[in-house]
Amino acid sequence: MSGKGLGSKNVCTSLDTGDIRRMTQQYHRFGIATVTDLIEAPTRQLVRAEAERLLEKHAERRDLRLETTGFTRRSMSVVPSEMIAANSELVTSIYADPGLLGALETLAGEKLHPCPKADEEFLITRQEQRGDTHGWHWGDFSFALIWVLVAPPIDVGGLLQCVPHTTWDKENPRINSYLAENPINTYHFSSGDVYFLRTDTTLHRTIPLREDATRIILNMTWAGAHDLSRAFDADDRWWDDANVSAASALKK
Repeated sequence: MSGKGLGSKNVCTSLDTGDIRRMTQQYHRFGIATVTDLIEAPTRQLVRAEAERLLEKHAERRDLRLETTGFTRRSMSVVPSEMIAANSELVTSIYADPGLLGALETLAGEKLHPCPKADEEFLITRQEQRGDTHGWHWGDFSFALIWVLVAPPIDVGGLLQCVPHTTWDKENPRINSYLAENPINTYHFSSGDVYFLRTDTTLHRTIPLREDATRIILNMTWAGAHDLSRAFDADDRWWDDANVSAASALKK
């Protein structure tokens, strides 16, 4: 396994109760909380370098639409979960870090469980071409920590948009109805920012890039208690296999 771990270095900083309270309130109200200040700056720098190394060696391009999210678009390069797990001690050590897990569980108000599906633990994505986007979607599992490692300028796109407190019906996703009936919250993150997202009940996407530019993220996923007994049998795991049955060819 390549990509050295953190050794004795700390992943998390110490925050006062006011900061934790603010993050917790933001998370439960909006389904998202910026937690950049929770992560040590050297850790964020190491993760960026690690993601760029893995992309250089293992990136795979995806351009498709996904039936289970109403044929929304996926256009980006990816490094799938198993490839990250097999080649990065750094990422796997952070994922299991007790201090990080404890802090995120405080925000979530419940225990975070390791993702039951190996293909969803991790994902590195790189948007790089004009029009690249991660279209409107939800996550199969409850919690994600998103490391925004490289972000384009705000006017170029790549911003995150969210509609919290929604549900995913893969047979009838109703995305346009949710967008018409609810406010859409838009977030700009700079390179090095990190956010915690309630992925299974927060409809979200990235605004398409208006020109060639780079946006790189690392996604770490955990399950909630209720996820552990659910069946996930839909063939829509596009990041792992571009030819899944729910995918259709992208027509630009």
